[in-house]
Amino acid sequence: MNRVQNWLSGRWTVPIVSGLLILASLASSQLLEARTWADILMVAAAVVAGTPVVIKAWNALTAKVIGIDLLVSIAAIGAVIIGEYWEAAAVTFLFAIGHALETATLNRTRSALAELIAVAPDVAIVLRDGEQLEVPAHEVAMGETVLVKNGSKVPVDGIVSGGTGALDEASITGESIPVEKTEGDQVFAGTIATGGFLQVTATGVGADTTLARIIHRVEEAQDAKARTAAFMDRFSAWYTPAIIVMAIAFGLITQDVVLALTLLVIGCPGALVISIPVSIVAGIGRGAKDGMLIKGGEFLETSAKINAVALDKTGTLTEGRPTLTDVVPLQPDVDKDDLLLLAARAEAGSEHPLAKPIIDAATAAGMPVTGLPEHTEPVPGKGIVATLDGHQIAVGNQALIQAQPGHDPADAARAAEVVQELAAAGRTPMVVARDGRVLGVVAVADQIREDAPEMIRRLHDAGVTKVVMLTGDIEPVAKAVATQVGVDEVRAGLLPEDKLDAVAELQRQGYTVAMVGDGVNDAPALATADIGVAMGVAGTGVAIETADIALMKDDLLKLPEAVSLAKRTVANMRQNIAIALSTVAVLLAGVLFGGVTMAIGMLVHEISVLVVIVNAMRLLRRREQQPSRPTDRTPGPSVNADPARATQAA
Repeated sequence: MNRVQNWLSGRWTVPIVSGLLILASLASSQLLEARTWADILMVAAAVVAGTPVVIKAWNALTAKVIGIDLLVSIAAIGAVIIGEYWEAAAVTFLFAIGHALETATLNRTRSALAELIAVAPDVAIVLRDGEQLEVPAHEVAMGETVLVKNGSKVPVDGIVSGGTGALDEASITGESIPVEKTEGDQVFAGTIATGGFLQVTATGVGADTTLARIIHRVEEAQDAKARTAAFMDRFSAWYTPAIIVMAIAFGLITQDVVLALTLLVIGCPGALVISIPVSIVAGIGRGAKDGMLIKGGEFLETSAKINAVALDKTGTLTEGRPTLTDVVPLQPDVDKDDLLLLAARAEAGSEHPLAKPIIDAATAAGMPVTGLPEHTEPVPGKGIVATLDGHQIAVGNQALIQAQPGHDPADAARAAEVVQELAAAGRTPMVVARDGRVLGVVAVADQIREDAPEMIRRLHDAGVTKVVMLTGDIEPVAKAVATQVGVDEVRAGLLPEDKLDAVAELQRQGYTVAMVGDGVNDAPALATADIGVAMGVAGTGVAIETADIALMKDDLLKLPEAVSLAKRTVANMRQNIAIALSTVAVLLAGVLFGGVTMAIGMLVHEISVLVVIVNAMRLLRRREQQPSRPTDRTPGPSVNADPARATQAA
């Protein structure tokens, strides 16, 4: 019984029944010469295929909307009234087939969303009172331990609390290579275990998982209209009544009712109406498959116009994890180990981010960095001064050293040369002095990401004419990084509000600007930019919901990929509009100058709808990236410098 009900409500039921009635009518006319029965069966075919169309047209009229269904309804009813039963049946039958194919192919373009929903886990195995229980995934409580075995789906967002394994995270990040997971690593609902055994402490369940947020975002984005789509809606609202008026006018002038009805059918803007939404759905779906969430059609369209990209340095062009790179003693009685140990012990009482790489390096070298200085005084904008074993130790920029009593100007000058050299190489230098005597210079650096130069190249290939680095770092360090990665312009020493001004200035120059940042100190600039891009936001609910483009994986090459996808989608939209308009123009000319009947016109019209949909579906194919071109830039270190510690360092 359920199978019969499903078939009756299926998308192909109406065209199949209508088609069988048309075949029966033709058989009655040609084989049995039963003209009356042939007419009855042909009208029945028109009624079966046309009833859903008339209902939709009436519902639209009650909502004060005049659309394609009204044109077909008027044409079919008029054809029946004047005795053109074949034309009425053919038009409604072809329209029913076109609607069924349109629905089927549109569902295909929404495949990314369907696949996301398909990977959503149904059940979970939890540990309760030492027992393994299988429960629905949405019933897992926060903090419970979930077991993930080889081949199963991870049912919750969580942190690995035990075991090791590999997870296929393609549904979240778009990355096809499984990722190894060990204790302390984050995992996401919907990812699939490809090996090992994991114990996971649940931190997000049900609607609070990253997968659920992605599904919600893609649903909203695929339904959101682009500016072009909104224009096409307004255009259709005027175009459809204009076609009706034209058909009536030609009918009155020529006294040819068939001509008037044919003009109604031929003028149907079906391919035009669907040309934009199908491209948007396919483009956003392709992005979702590849770990790029685009907020909606409007943002997709804006992204295609991006010709300037502003990048934060720390954590975007660089790894965001500074390490010690240089230890330069400046006194004959001080070696590298002495200098590093002294700096590390002094920094032990500092809360500054640059203290950690110094302490970590000393610890890794087996040096006894234990206890805290007797006193530590941070000096804003300069560094720290610590009291250690009765001596005053200063670690910071030259301004701090020059303020120390008893400092030797000659030593300070030697230190300045080293500081300038290190800063020019992209490092953050800090001078170390004891009781005013300069002992040497230590420097830390944040490694440039290996794919940063390739990202810049691909952005240029995608049509971006200006890539600007915005950083709070000092100018020598910023320029060193810029030279290595290949950005077009550098703006250094910026505060968050300065970054906002820089983005606004680019917009005043006529650029469509995308800002890429961490979403915290870059929030003002992200909000001001035409497109705000958050990168590596898997598991970050706020970024997924608020960013115009959210790149799930911390992969720089996803940025040019997103820009390229946006441009291809908009180009696809324009192709579809051209196909739809040219088809209508050619058919109208064919009707007016003879040769195109109502049935032929409807057939060509439905073919144009399918051509538009198939063209949009090309966006669903994964586009292989071009191999990297050799570059003469060698990725090197940059620095996570803080202006407060590096100001005047050069």
